[in-house]
Amino acid sequence: MVDLNIDLNGLQLKNPVMTASGTFGYGEEFMDFFDIARLGGVLVKGTTLHHREGNPYPRMAETPQGMLNAVGLQNKGVCYFANEIYPRIKDIDTNMLVNVSGSTIEDYVETASIVNELDNIPGIELNISCPNVKEGGMAFGTSCPSAVAVVEAVRKVYKKHLMVKLSPNVTNISEIAKAVEDAGADSVSLINTLLGMAINAKTRRPLLSTVTGGLSGPAVKPVALRMVWQVAQVVKIPIVGMGGIMNETDAVEFMLAGASAIQVGTANFIDPTVTVKIVDGLKQYCEENGFDKVSDLVGAMIVD
Repeated sequence: MVDLNIDLNGLQLKNPVMTASGTFGYGEEFMDFFDIARLGGVLVKGTTLHHREGNPYPRMAETPQGMLNAVGLQNKGVCYFANEIYPRIKDIDTNMLVNVSGSTIEDYVETASIVNELDNIPGIELNISCPNVKEGGMAFGTSCPSAVAVVEAVRKVYKKHLMVKLSPNVTNISEIAKAVEDAGADSVSLINTLLGMAINAKTRRPLLSTVTGGLSGPAVKPVALRMVWQVAQVVKIPIVGMGGIMNETDAVEFMLAGASAIQVGTANFIDPTVTVKIVDGLKQYCEENGFDKVSDLVGAMIVD
């Protein structure tokens, strides 16, 4: 029997497969397809302090080997989540984690404080790709000082597992990763979407209302894989890898590059059962290749 368990710096996963925030709703939406308790964890959609309508339509567009999105963190706010959603998902037998987003450090801190009081939420994923409205719109995660400032502030009020989601739209992602590790992150997840755009040649108009949006899917996988490997060289905390993972082979590659666990995003829109298929596929890969524990895959890439 293959041991699929992963210790994510104190956060115990029954297997390395998690869902990426914004692609899996609150988990409830997928319960008709399979038992989501089979997963290592579920990252619920981005949650902010206050209600957000999100961006105007159109805000999603298909691209070759991927998709663009500019949803804009549409959600009803953290208090709605705590009062209405949490009671419905709190007893699901897996790690239900909340992706926390904000426009100011104060937003992040207050949102994290509220989630901290929810007993059955064992961790949060801090989305530092959000624009810092007090600093002219530059994303928190694009500079070490701003990334450190938000992580340190949240670490003071959040007492459980603190995962920090890193932006790929930077010059040196390893530098940001090391900075948030030193600031108190328990793990890092990467990558968030790459900035992209698409144009309708017939109408000469952009396909997204916001012109640019986040690119995800198989097209970003080589970039994501490279960044996971680079970050693995400089941090001691666990890495959760994501970016174009469509099957168990992709998941294995991310783990070989240094990821302790993975998140599946865009693939959920194509096949709602893809995550549980990846769980089974990882087990089969380990059996066929002589690995007794899936954790032995982490960082096991052979470089001559």
